[in-house]
Amino acid sequence: MNDNARNPLSRRHLLRTAAAGAAAVGLTAALPATAAAVDHPRTRRIPKDRISIQLYTLRDVLGEDTEGTLEALADIGYRSVELAGTYGRSATEFRALLDRYHLRATSAHVGFDGADVDQLIEDARIIGYSVADCAWANYSTIEEWTAFARRLDRAGEAFRKAGIAYGYHNHAHEFQPIDGVRPMDVIAENTDPRNIHFEYDLYWVVTGGADPVREYWRRFGRVRQFHVKDRAADGSFADLGEGTIDFPEIFARTWRGPMKQYIVENDQPRDALHSAQVGFDYLSNVRF
Repeated sequence: MNDNARNPLSRRHLLRTAAAGAAAVGLTAALPATAAAVDHPRTRRIPKDRISIQLYTLRDVLGEDTEGTLEALADIGYRSVELAGTYGRSATEFRALLDRYHLRATSAHVGFDGADVDQLIEDARIIGYSVADCAWANYSTIEEWTAFARRLDRAGEAFRKAGIAYGYHNHAHEFQPIDGVRPMDVIAENTDPRNIHFEYDLYWVVTGGADPVREYWRRFGRVRQFHVKDRAADGSFADLGEGTIDFPEIFARTWRGPMKQYIVENDQPRDALHSAQVGFDYLSNVRF
């Protein structure tokens, strides 16, 4: 029996509703006016080896048909993915699936609090990613955030010594002050840059009332990954190029610095494979 017969959500079924064209790049700016707009010709483009997708976007279809979904991503053109779990497979089993469809995991969301960090490191080695990120934390006091940051730093040190870069992925609340202090600043100031980098989720940075460009330069050298997630006018999630965030301006003004991953994500897609297709086309074709 071939893969298409075995998998109810095979490649053809999954791609049936995928977008065929590139997303538009004419966007309404969502950034505060903090610096002069870039005035050079828009000729830069993102190398395809830096384009990835956060598999959380496809969590529902991955749960129904993991193999068919990974095959569909490969057919869209993705060669890299960011993990958010392995859908009931062991690290070895999931690595085999990635290899089958010529995909590689360049990064993963893995929480360290209450976890066996040594096992997380071993899983990373098996699956093959060299970048990992803590995806979520939320506390009501600065004291709690400070204690968290110190635990994060210790975990990051262990990952670093094992050859894996560890970072922190933001939501909106890290940019909103508690007693006049932003949790994001607490994290940055209580972690060693050698141990902890940042994965900026651009949707959540904007939703948190911050300027992604200003934040990039505030922590220059520590921002290694972008979650490229668009924001509709009403604040909901949008597919790339269909919302209000001016990604070309952000990319142009943050191009200097360490190599970054540009990771497609939509937290609540209406059609996950359509969002994946639109996101890949957008990042492949955008000029900045």
